[in-house]
Amino acid sequence: MKPSMLHKLDQLSERLVEVGQLLVQEGATNDMDAYRKLNREHAELEPLVALYNNYRQAQSDILEAQEMLNDPDMKEFAQEEIQAGKQRIEELQRELQTMLLPKDPNDERNILLEIRAGTGGDEAALFAGDLLRMYTRYAERNRWQVEIMSESPSELGGYKEVIVRLAGFGAYSKLKFESGGHRVQRVPETEAQGRIHTSACTVAVMPEADELTDVVINNADLRIDTFRASGAGGQHINKTDSAVRITHIPTGIVVECQDGRSQHQNKAQAMRVLATRIMDGQLREKQAKEAATRKSLVGSGDRSERIRTYNFPQGRMTDHRINLTLYKLDFIMDGDLNELTTALVAEHQAELLASLGDE
Repeated sequence: MKPSMLHKLDQLSERLVEVGQLLVQEGATNDMDAYRKLNREHAELEPLVALYNNYRQAQSDILEAQEMLNDPDMKEFAQEEIQAGKQRIEELQRELQTMLLPKDPNDERNILLEIRAGTGGDEAALFAGDLLRMYTRYAERNRWQVEIMSESPSELGGYKEVIVRLAGFGAYSKLKFESGGHRVQRVPETEAQGRIHTSACTVAVMPEADELTDVVINNADLRIDTFRASGAGGQHINKTDSAVRITHIPTGIVVECQDGRSQHQNKAQAMRVLATRIMDGQLREKQAKEAATRKSLVGSGDRSERIRTYNFPQGRMTDHRINLTLYKLDFIMDGDLNELTTALVAEHQAELLASLGDE
């Protein structure tokens, strides 16, 4: 292990002791916010330091075994101990490196998920509806809350565009690699000749912004228009100018919301979407700069990149970034995404580890 990493682990071990002492000090709970932060830090450091202690113990065991090599009666046993110790150190080293990887500060956040129909007309819109169902089923499996923020249904079913909020701990960490182009190959129901058609949708996964702390939005930079909502919703939705369109002049971002029952509700939702899109733009700019110095196949955040193909006739899903093909498309479309999301996270961690090795 590199000296810089060992030095970092020594510092974190000392910090754990320091935090432990602060938690038991008299008056530690006087400031509950500070107390909770210390508790959280202690909980994060404890498993890492325990692993590092195991690593140091394994090193110590090897040194003891090496001292026994000079004893003819103990030599064979000592060699076995040294071999086992080296294997143990390699395993612990990999675990420690993974735990030391920089954490994405957005991983624990809720997300806004945008799905837009691309090339393929009505079939693309139907596929957008299928993707929405896939992600909402995955959210239900994780017991996350699902809330439609904005939708633009197509005439034959599905969506031209839909924005949904998925609220649950770690939602962004699990779905952040879903952004990009999703391609479908299948025979549309309207296809009399049985020919396979190819269509596409774009998916954007954005960590939900806190309007008050994450993004500064100047009211003077906003143009707010109200108009009569259209589409489903009964008689009420068409009687008043309840739909809201907000344009953020500096960035040109436009957000429309019309699914709420009041103008106030639609404006509040539109502001949440706007703040999230502004923060997402800043995040993608940062990712682009990182990609310029270190090619990240998984976490590039490039929405124009085709990341995945869903082939219905063959029952397969292929993620082109990590060359993963799964022949369980029915399960995947029903929200069984764990194998896929785990593989993407593992590949991203491997990329980060490789970049650390280059430093």
